[in-house]
Amino acid sequence: MKKNVLLLILVSFCLSSCKESPQFHKSHYPEKAEAPFSDAVEANGFLFLSGQIGMDHNTRELVDGGIVPETKQAIENIREVLELHDSDLSQVIKVSVILKDIKDFNAFNKVYVTHFTHQPARTTFAASGLAKDAQIEIEVVAVK
Repeated sequence: MKKNVLLLILVSFCLSSCKESPQFHKSHYPEKAEAPFSDAVEANGFLFLSGQIGMDHNTRELVDGGIVPETKQAIENIREVLELHDSDLSQVIKVSVILKDIKDFNAFNKVYVTHFTHQPARTTFAASGLAKDAQIEIEVVAVK
């Protein structure tokens, strides 16, 4: 809880005191060029990524197999966006995870801990009705 509060204070302070204009980065995938959101927004040394689901962006379909492969694919999608903007998973400071079913928490977490070994702040909750009927959506905040 203390990590989340400190993170929010830090982000709020930087966003209110820094003068750099945000840069809105559209997707590098042509199929997503007209999406009504940016894949990443860069502001004052931070990258705010839109949520990623377990979609293979080449086929535009969710990967088969449920929560484990969807979690792996969502994290790979995040890794790809971060690398395009000169960052990587080790620079992630905050993760928000939305599960379709909270019963999938343990299976998701087994995958998660292999990719986020530095233990960024995290919020996890369940909600029904994710995009494309996905099992999981993950969004992150990272530094460059």
